[in-house]
Amino acid sequence: MSFRLGVDVGGTFTDLLLIDEKSGETYTAKVPSTPRDPSIAVLDGIEKVCRTSGVDPAQIHSVLHGTTVATNAILTRRGARVGLVTTAGYKQVLHIARSFVPGGLGGWVTFNKGELLAPLELTVEADERIDAQGGIVRPLDVAAVRERLAFLRDAGIEALTVSLINAYVNGDHERRIGEIAAEVMPGIPVSLSSEVVPEMQEYERTETTVVNSYVRPEVATYIQHLQDELQRRLNPAVRLAILRSDGGLATSRSAAMAPVNMLLSGPAGGVAGAIWFCSRAGFPRVLTCDVGGTSTDVALIDGNHARIRRETRVGDIAVRAPSVDVRTVGAGGGSIAFVPELTRALRVGPESAGAVPGPAAYDRGGDRATVTDANVVLGYLPVQQRLGGDFQVRRDLAEAAVRAVADAMGVSLMEAAEGIVRIANERMYGALRLISVEQGYDPRDFALCAFGGAGPLHGNALGLLMNAWPVIVPPGPGVLCAYGDATTRIKDEASRSLVRRVVDMDGEDVAQMLEQLAQAVSESLVAQNIPARDQQVEWQADVRYQGQALLLTLDVNPASIRADGLSALTAAFDAEHERQFTFALNEAHELVNLRAIARAPSPAINDRAAAAGAAHDGDSVVGRQAIHYGGADHEADVHDRARLRTGQVVPGPAIVMEMDSTTLILPGHAATVDLVGNLLIRPVDGKE
Repeated sequence: MSFRLGVDVGGTFTDLLLIDEKSGETYTAKVPSTPRDPSIAVLDGIEKVCRTSGVDPAQIHSVLHGTTVATNAILTRRGARVGLVTTAGYKQVLHIARSFVPGGLGGWVTFNKGELLAPLELTVEADERIDAQGGIVRPLDVAAVRERLAFLRDAGIEALTVSLINAYVNGDHERRIGEIAAEVMPGIPVSLSSEVVPEMQEYERTETTVVNSYVRPEVATYIQHLQDELQRRLNPAVRLAILRSDGGLATSRSAAMAPVNMLLSGPAGGVAGAIWFCSRAGFPRVLTCDVGGTSTDVALIDGNHARIRRETRVGDIAVRAPSVDVRTVGAGGGSIAFVPELTRALRVGPESAGAVPGPAAYDRGGDRATVTDANVVLGYLPVQQRLGGDFQVRRDLAEAAVRAVADAMGVSLMEAAEGIVRIANERMYGALRLISVEQGYDPRDFALCAFGGAGPLHGNALGLLMNAWPVIVPPGPGVLCAYGDATTRIKDEASRSLVRRVVDMDGEDVAQMLEQLAQAVSESLVAQNIPARDQQVEWQADVRYQGQALLLTLDVNPASIRADGLSALTAAFDAEHERQFTFALNEAHELVNLRAIARAPSPAINDRAAAAGAAHDGDSVVGRQAIHYGGADHEADVHDRARLRTGQVVPGPAIVMEMDSTTLILPGHAATVDLVGNLLIRPVDGKE
């Protein structure tokens, strides 16, 4: 037997999902996260999932991991001491940056610029120059570079970035400096901008490569430690892969070399898992809503593909690296509710109780009301529910915490609890509008996939707010990010900057450039033991109006360009521009970047056999629960999801329990179990 293990590290819990590749059978585990060293929770979770499933750890051949190590290194500013080499005259490239200040029109008043990740005192200049066409204007002064690298070594740098002007068209000087660095400072990791992000715009290229250097030592150490422990505890042949920000997988070696591509590794796993289940259920257009303990992540899937943006932002750092277009709000199960003394108006989040001490209902020392506590008070989270299969919620502690909020507002306990949940729902609703309505999409054309530990509790209410039906609750929603990790394909890409007017270019030349990029990225995957015949290659082009800063990314392919020329590309750009911004311009078009993306084949995992036939009425009912909704009390059936059968209809109000999550079906709605095992929630009057 052969097993794949998906592991997702969240702010509150670490989720694990073990898949039997032959039968599709899955086993899950959920353990508290260990923020100081995430590998502790990962290894504890592996021991737990193997113990509870009875699977021999030696049968696990692949571990696919979504990690927040790189993200946390930036947010906490505990990365490496980075030295930077630039072209002479460009020492202040990071200081000049871009004239963007967050916070609206008055943002500049309160904006405090963060410390540079490569400080000026650790920045040196190389005497060299390459022109915009890649020609050498001034040769590299090797002796001077050697001397300046020795200065950086003596200053105690822990990582080195080399980012020279126009290196994206000719990286010879960067590679030579890298060779000298290997001699002058052996053991210090070196990141070259011509390898990390070979695209135009010197600030973005430099910032991205500096971030890569900043997180590289910590990420490499973490990955190596985890790989060693997995080989020791599981088997020497086990393979570790890390989820990329854009939803693909990278081998452990590739992830350690280019960790800048892993900054949003965690949220991408949930989107990948949603695509896996929703596509099999026949829903290619889906809004995803991943509600965890600390935050809610939302994304848009169109045609079974997630929207990808070419920029990744973490805190006040923005890098030129692809990522799933995930938007995050500080509203989760652990979001703390409070009443400011000045306004006496209820507030929820963004502060979270996290894993420690957690919501009051967890009985781990927390005494402040959270969204989870409000759900317990309203009856949506039954006291018999064992979170993660291990511990039971305490209704008395939840009521005490929420009552403090109710007293501060001068309302009843139930009014306060319902207010907390409604405010949390509104914040999630705002994020969903941001990635749908404000991007030119009508949410009524999409289904809504709710997952995460708390997502299924809020999914039905969000469906009402968005008018997006059905609301899909996949199997194992609380560990769907881990499922996404386990079912994702290895991916890599190669790009080239052009910045030329489309009318000045020949379609055949563009087609040949695309094919050359495909060859380069294919060779990269071949080096990772993925044969070229098994790879799937796609192409993209970044286009803009001449003189415009905004880029739009379009799917292209060499065959269509040869057949139809470049006019089809400009027409597609105009159509996309009009869809997003309601207008198109009669201006010249510029082709800025070309890109080839190669993916490994999908994992050979058989779909889990669905239970045949419909259950008899009451088969899955394990109890009754009083709930409060819409200012009124209701009696809800409590179902065990493991007992539900294909085709079974669960009328609301109802609660469906499972190890990793709880689904709430509101009055006037019903859920149907589809062939994949999803719960499909719709209004009973059929109006969608």
